[in-house]
Amino acid sequence: MRIRTRNFGEIDIKEEKIIKFQEGIPGFEEEKEFIIVLNEDEENPFHFLQSVKNLDLSFVILNPFEIFSDYDILLPEIATNKLMIEKQEEVAIYSMVVVPEDMTKMTTNLLGPIVINTRKRLGKQVILDDERYTTKHFIFNQDSKTGGE
Repeated sequence: MRIRTRNFGEIDIKEEKIIKFQEGIPGFEEEKEFIIVLNEDEENPFHFLQSVKNLDLSFVILNPFEIFSDYDILLPEIATNKLMIEKQEEVAIYSMVVVPEDMTKMTTNLLGPIVINTRKRLGKQVILDDERYTTKHFIFNQDSKTGGE
């Protein structure tokens, strides 16, 4: 299958790489299918969550465990049930990144990670009930608690 994207041009994807978001992503509920475009540079932690249907819709994502060594979450049971998660090994977690003009002020959303059942290819943005995290954590200046507004 070939899809058009704004950031990557036309790319070939395998149907089995499509991740179904049954409820969409908050703010983009109509978008139900995405793929992850991995960055081939192993030293670059940023990847992309690209809509299959909307060429303009792409989110910068990262694996929060690679950036925040103390990131530790407990998925709500309702989320694990909806995603049909049976084993921890079949879970991939990403967080969305906000890239402002001043790149040193990039933030990521640790409160609402993107959780993917890699076996079933099901995804969901899960809002955690955890006061340690917010929607804006600085990536490069982690001594600052949050990115604020």
